[in-house]
Amino acid sequence: MKDSFTVALIGLGNRGKDAYLPEFLKYGDKVRVNAIAEPVDEKRNEVAKLLGLAPEQCFRTGEELLAGPRLADAAVIATMDRQHVPQAVPALQKGYDLLLEKPVSPSLEECDLLARVARETGRRVVVCHVLRYTAFYKKVKELLDGGAVGQVMTVQAIENVGYWHQSHSFVRGNWRRTDESSPMLLQKCCHDLDLYLWLAGKSAKRVSSFGSNSFFNAAHAPKGAAARCLDGCAAKADCPFDAEKIYLTNAATGIDAGNDGWPCEVLAAHPAHDSVLDAIRTGPYGRCVFACDNDVVDHQVVNVEMTDGSTFGFTMTGFTEHNTRFARFLGTAGELSADLLSGDITLTPFGKPAQVFHIDAAEGHSGGDAGLVKAFVELMLGGEPGPGLTSLDVSLESHRIALAAEKSRLAGGAAVELQ
Repeated sequence: MKDSFTVALIGLGNRGKDAYLPEFLKYGDKVRVNAIAEPVDEKRNEVAKLLGLAPEQCFRTGEELLAGPRLADAAVIATMDRQHVPQAVPALQKGYDLLLEKPVSPSLEECDLLARVARETGRRVVVCHVLRYTAFYKKVKELLDGGAVGQVMTVQAIENVGYWHQSHSFVRGNWRRTDESSPMLLQKCCHDLDLYLWLAGKSAKRVSSFGSNSFFNAAHAPKGAAARCLDGCAAKADCPFDAEKIYLTNAATGIDAGNDGWPCEVLAAHPAHDSVLDAIRTGPYGRCVFACDNDVVDHQVVNVEMTDGSTFGFTMTGFTEHNTRFARFLGTAGELSADLLSGDITLTPFGKPAQVFHIDAAEGHSGGDAGLVKAFVELMLGGEPGPGLTSLDVSLESHRIALAAEKSRLAGGAAVELQ
């Protein structure tokens, strides 16, 4: 067992700075962040001051940080999707173990390259499939592994993206275009696909999929809509996607309601009414959702045939009030439903009364962010990281399913063989 280890943090966006860094800081002297990379001066300078880093420990890009000698035991790569593998490969070759934000890459060739380099270097890569590390899904896994429903024959699951999250991230935001990031199913749901395979103990054989960007386009712009929400939009009063509503007044997401975290922290480093309003006025998050350059889907269904003949049906949709998940596991001896919004897991053995297990959700992916960092810290210190932590090869199965689903979707739903 080691007493401590060091971390280089590459990318100080919402995941790197706001999710993972606070979790690492909870471990005090056991974890020391001693190098950072971030192109936005304000974010880089703020974190450097917080950590007491010298100028030579601070870099504008991951490439600059990785060009020199190894600065830490591990690196956290929390940059944009298409930067992950180009930064991860040299990091492994320099001797870093990695905590790598999902998705690994929208390219199967890059995924395979990373897996090969990880094997060649003997370094460890932990993909941020955070849902495995929640107390809620650990309980589901315990019940299913214990035979509570017998053999799982059917999995039905839906990710309710939320209308405001869809418009924030996938219409106006960084993940709105496949050519700049990833297909939405891969970006948003690779950890869902990973989760349900893990929970059910399954492996995929064949995939088909349908979906499109059916709504967030110019054809659905209401009469009188302006290019920007603050440009005298005549449809503003009745539009739920209005940027002022989402970022200022909405009870769940607006800065005026006291919500100074995500998503407002994406618009301004230190969210306040005036800084958020200025971002709406001048930045991408103030654009009309019907006048953006987005091309990712706003809804998609995926059908998966497993190698044992069982099936998995998954729906992702942006047309919901809440951002949450729901799943049912239907087996030979009963059924189990998992409602993340309510925190209720309902087990109904055939012919017997239902049992309800309630688990309160924590912050940060229902406690998954904290659980993931805890498992990574334990791994780096030489302890037992727990059952959720998986190899890179296992983590990549969800990517293969997502990319096969995208191939199927673009081919009109034709089935794609995986094995």
